Amino acid sequence: MIAGLWSQTLVFLGSLLRPWNAYQILIVLALLFAAHLLNIALAPRIRHWMHTREGWPKWRLRVMVVVQRRLRMIFFVTLIWIVVWIMREVTWPSRSYILGIVANLALAWLIVALTTRLIQNPVLRTVVRYGAWVWITLRILGLTEEFASLLDGVAFELGSTRISLLIVLQACLIIGVLFIIARFLATQSSVRIQSNEDISPSMQVLATKALQTVLYGAAFFVGLKTVGVDLTGLAVLSGAIGVGLGFGLQKVVSNLVSGVILLLDKSIKPGDVISLGETFGWITTLGARYVSITTRDGKEYLIPNEDLITGQVVNWSHANDFVRLDIYFGTAYGDDPHLVRRIAVEAAQGVERVLVSRAPVCHIVGFGDSSVDYILRFWIDDPRGGLTNIRGNVYLALWDAFQENGISIPFPQREVRVLEGSELSTKALD
Repeated sequence: MIAGLWSQTLVFLGSLLRPWNAYQILIVLALLFAAHLLNIALAPRIRHWMHTREGWPKWRLRVMVVVQRRLRMIFFVTLIWIVVWIMREVTWPSRSYILGIVANLALAWLIVALTTRLIQNPVLRTVVRYGAWVWITLRILGLTEEFASLLDGVAFELGSTRISLLIVLQACLIIGVLFIIARFLATQSSVRIQSNEDISPSMQVLATKALQTVLYGAAFFVGLKTVGVDLTGLAVLSGAIGVGLGFGLQKVVSNLVSGVILLLDKSIKPGDVISLGETFGWITTLGARYVSITTRDGKEYLIPNEDLITGQVVNWSHANDFVRLDIYFGTAYGDDPHLVRRIAVEAAQGVERVLVSRAPVCHIVGFGDSSVDYILRFWIDDPRGGLTNIRGNVYLALWDAFQENGISIPFPQREVRVLEGSELSTKALD
């Protein structure tokens, strides 16, 4: 087969020495040079015009960027098809045969290059692009049967299954195309699910991930079935994988199952403010293995899902965003407690973020050694704004209000008395 292909290649190269075939090659080279000159002249102007399109949506700008990067090929395809059409009208078809082949190849390569830009994964995009280019080139040159026979001859048998290089390439191409379709459907469905306000955020995440799993799994198995791969062996392989998961990947599986439980019971959802041990922050994403929590200082903690299931979690915004905060303070015994309570409530009400609809309250909680102890309780409805800062602001408001009204905040004091008949020495002081 290789010898036959090589002999056909030599015959084709020898035919290029004929006058009209050589003229067609020269025309192709001239058109390439003309397309290069057009690209040099027009590309900067098009780029400058694109920079002035400020109101355009992003998808349109991205399309223009892709087109701008392929301007040389676009110019060449346009010029060569114009030349082919003219030559077919004014001369014999055989005198534009090579030009027609080059025009078809250039157009196919351009279409593949533009359409594969829709694939986000760079590796998958490269595989699909070059695979499509090779297949289209063989198709246009009429060498698909010979090349397919050559690839099919490189094979090995695995049990009762025969796997050839042709089957592997077909599987990669078909699965790649199906993955593109699955990704597009998953993206569009995810946008629709997230725009539905009747579905809770946690269920939106669960529905999106379940849909992605189903679509990608279906694309993989349909691709293998299309190229004739026996899926019976995959059942045995999946059983072996299940045993491996049971013994070696217990933590991973536990986190995956815990993630599904968290999405189903809606105990936490993106945007909730939670506390887990010393970690306090709001949930940014719910992953398959972990939950991402961002704290007030900008740190992002990746908490395994299992810890949220088995540990004690404080969700400050589970049912609603109302949070009650308590602060403790003390005043001197000489200050009127009725006045202290009233001033404390008024001071708290004057702080931003403290709810007036749920009025603060102040109570005496005990008589200490050097002060009358109080508790001041107030409500907020935006725990995402932080808890420590609002407590600090209320303490500062209390300080200012007590200074204005002559209320003192005592601190522990001790008196040392020398009993009668005892002696005070410098050594004791030391």
